[in-house]
Amino acid sequence: MNDAAPAPTPAPRRRARVRAPELIGKGGWLNTGGKELTLADLRGKVVVVDFWTFCCVNCLHVLDELRDLEEKHRDTLVIVGVHSPKFVHEAEHQAVVDAVERYEVHHPVLDDPELATWKQYAVRAWPTLVVIDPEGYVVAQHAGEGHANAIRTLVEELEAEHEAKGTLRRGDGPYVAPEPVATDLRFPGKAVVLGNGNFLVSDTTRHQLVELAEDGETVVRRIGEGVFREPQGLALLPDGKVVVADTVNHALRTYDPGTGAVELVAGTGKQWWQGSPTSGPALDVDLSSPWDVAWWQGKVWIAMAGVHQLWTYDPETGTVQVAAGTTNEGLVDGPVAEAWFAQPSGLAATEDRLWIADSETSALRYVDAEGVVHTAVGTGLFDFGHRDGAADQALFQHPLGVTALPDGSVAVSDTYNHALRRFDPATGEVTTLATDLREPSDAVLVGGDIVVVESARHRLTRLRLPEEAVQVESAAYRTQREATEIAPGRLRLDVVFQAPTGQKLDERYGPSTRLLVSSTPPELLRGGEGTGTDLFRELDLDPEITEGVLHVSAMAASCDDDPANEYPACHVHQQDWGVPVKVTEAGVTRLPLILAGMDG
Repeated sequence: MNDAAPAPTPAPRRRARVRAPELIGKGGWLNTGGKELTLADLRGKVVVVDFWTFCCVNCLHVLDELRDLEEKHRDTLVIVGVHSPKFVHEAEHQAVVDAVERYEVHHPVLDDPELATWKQYAVRAWPTLVVIDPEGYVVAQHAGEGHANAIRTLVEELEAEHEAKGTLRRGDGPYVAPEPVATDLRFPGKAVVLGNGNFLVSDTTRHQLVELAEDGETVVRRIGEGVFREPQGLALLPDGKVVVADTVNHALRTYDPGTGAVELVAGTGKQWWQGSPTSGPALDVDLSSPWDVAWWQGKVWIAMAGVHQLWTYDPETGTVQVAAGTTNEGLVDGPVAEAWFAQPSGLAATEDRLWIADSETSALRYVDAEGVVHTAVGTGLFDFGHRDGAADQALFQHPLGVTALPDGSVAVSDTYNHALRRFDPATGEVTTLATDLREPSDAVLVGGDIVVVESARHRLTRLRLPEEAVQVESAAYRTQREATEIAPGRLRLDVVFQAPTGQKLDERYGPSTRLLVSSTPPELLRGGEGTGTDLFRELDLDPEITEGVLHVSAMAASCDDDPANEYPACHVHQQDWGVPVKVTEAGVTRLPLILAGMDG
């Protein structure tokens, strides 16, 4: 007989009763059949609000992470996207309409060009997810990607709790699919010229490759239906095959134009996370959103947009490895092992340089033959525009492609400026070759012409390479997010992290958290920069520097808290913030950033 008292029943988790602010945005609603939604319309449903912007690869990862959850809980859960733009182009309503179709967003989306709802929810980073219960109260907020498991657990808890209370409403959600549009290509990404003179194009939204005749219009064949997911970059290999960046499958494949065979050559189909191998047999190593590929120095170089790095694939040995970048997001030059990138999305190789369109820093960069990274044009994550002239003054806006030209210069597909630009290393000057394109994402040379992939016009456009530049009115912008006012002197930085329900910090092999802090300009911080294992930091600000950006990168690892499970599943939570700050006497002395948290 066991005389021990029964274990007490765990008390239900208490949640702070914070009423969710209304969803407002001047751009209106998409995917609702024209209906304006309010939170009252969603009462009785679990709501996940996804603050995203379509330039952000981490936001695209979250869209994919949420698809299974959305499908499994379709009668109780409503996901609402709030599009919160970083770049000027992303505030254009038609651009948001295009992005919702391009990335197959199958839930209502609020177009919030002025960041009204972003401010109401005190969001500081893309992406951020907010969970609202069926009674309209905020119960969780998560910054960054990788939170699908925690949100799934919370959604199931909320379903059970509100089913018992009688406050859960089952049934169809407010999503209304838009009418499909018939075109031969749909948001094409990249192109390459085949040996027979035809074009091979990655038809991104239709998840296939398309071979077009030399006229750039007539469809010859479609390749890889059911194999690719949002393919992007293409590069010819010395053996005549084409290597394909199979972006959402986190893989590389080859296509043989002679036989039609498609073969997986790198990636496991799973997304790379911190702590995963960064080299080894190509089919055993995870990749993360490879966006473009180029043949250089006897290897395939990969613009690994998902982790802000360059990798290489060696067909001879069948191996992959990191070639440049630290996974920190930003613009830092120097030896390849120390450089920072921000969503490298376009590559072009010459004999002595690998050119890079580094999209989130609106920069043109290159790796030289000695393994050093340089910036030709661009200043950082928050400055962009359309300005020609000397390289140190010129501006791009989220370029996705770069093309080597015969005279040693390069053409830049300046995507969000709807323009084709040119940088000449000999003169250090940037000029504009063509305007009135629509989201150009790549270009290839054909004789004396340049053929541009006009992604948002769903076509290839042939242009004669002009001898003279087009005159355009200069425009310079900064990201429109409001700066956080902070006091001069000491600033307490707190990254708020609480392991999701049923998990605990993984400290089996040492500290499970990491915090990296830097600033632009570097002089803003007199102390507190660098890397540490605590998720808090005392920063010392120079009162002579009145504005700048704090760059914060945080990581925490948690594992399922089940003593009976010898091999618990573990999860990495990571987020990078760029926080614009303005130093004022009336500013705050504490800056909290939410990595993952639940009220209660």
